[in-house]
Amino acid sequence: MAKGPTPGHGPLAGVRVVELAGIGPGPFAAMLLADLGADVVRVDRPGGAGLGIDPAHDLTNRNKRSVVLDLKSVEGPARVLDLVERADILVEGYRPGVAERLGVGPDACLARNPKLVYGRMTGWGQAGPLADRAGHDIAYIALTGTLSMIGRPDEPPTAPANLVGDYAGGSLYLVVGVLAALQHARAHGEGQVVDAAIVDGAAHLATMIHGMLAAGSWQDRRGANLLDGGCPFYGTYATSDGGHMAVGPLEGRFYAEFARLLGIADAFPDRWDLARWDELRAAVTERFLTRTRAEWTEVFAGTDACVAPVLSLTEAPHHPHLAARSTFVEHGGRTQPAPAPRFSATPVSVRTGPALPGADTEAVAADWDVPGLRPTPRD
Repeated sequence: MAKGPTPGHGPLAGVRVVELAGIGPGPFAAMLLADLGADVVRVDRPGGAGLGIDPAHDLTNRNKRSVVLDLKSVEGPARVLDLVERADILVEGYRPGVAERLGVGPDACLARNPKLVYGRMTGWGQAGPLADRAGHDIAYIALTGTLSMIGRPDEPPTAPANLVGDYAGGSLYLVVGVLAALQHARAHGEGQVVDAAIVDGAAHLATMIHGMLAAGSWQDRRGANLLDGGCPFYGTYATSDGGHMAVGPLEGRFYAEFARLLGIADAFPDRWDLARWDELRAAVTERFLTRTRAEWTEVFAGTDACVAPVLSLTEAPHHPHLAARSTFVEHGGRTQPAPAPRFSATPVSVRTGPALPGADTEAVAADWDVPGLRPTPRD
């Protein structure tokens, strides 16, 4: 069923976004804008994206609407420009130069709508020696040094899914960028291009670590530092049933509670004695292996020891705290993370399920006053 925009819902209500369909960080950024209340129209391509899941289950397309346009046809780019004329933001994730070749690049779009914020999502950025090369999350975080910090020191770096590069270094920076540029456009009537490169964002995420490195309090090697698993009281430990507990009592009073509850308080009076860190780690490891994850969860429940069970994706929605906050919601039979963050005056929610390609053409044509979106009747 075609969907209409939800008026007055979320802090971005009234903001219109055109998303040129892609995969990964672009769709996630557009989803975040949609979650915050923007009317996001996704321009899907005939036949769908080269990668991706069944559109009916693609949660990154929730709260959006979809039209299908062939940008390689004569009419496709013109219809996109019709939408652009009425939009506040455009999001695309092509390689540099592709949008220009299709006739929907920044020059064409800003000529049609000088107040438009044109958001570009790429891995390498719009310029530089690698700008034209293919890539994925893992390569981007590899070159920025971010990947080198993740994993055990005696093993290859661990791939952190595609969360650090695509979504943290990419999508979130694109959203911050286009919203900052939208503020400028509304104040000064001047649109602009936002070049959101995953390499830039992933590098920026490590700003604090670079500061610690410069101060001599961080070693440029994996598993040797306070926050990368090198510290025995900041990491994960196996339990007797094959589960794991996450441990992070950095502050003194929290560590004291942790050591007392774990049963090692008297054995290691000086936790900052680095010469005994291996011994301390072995002791913590041995203690956690004496009980199950559920048993240790009960031991540390209601305390400030900064210990939590490591839950799976399917377990997480059922945790009492997350359930109480409705951190996960169910919509259309699918359990999914709720929109974040939260707003006191303009609450957000999952309003609609994943946008099915082309399902909203008539509604968008009417709401955005773009009659050319409607298919031409055939004789």
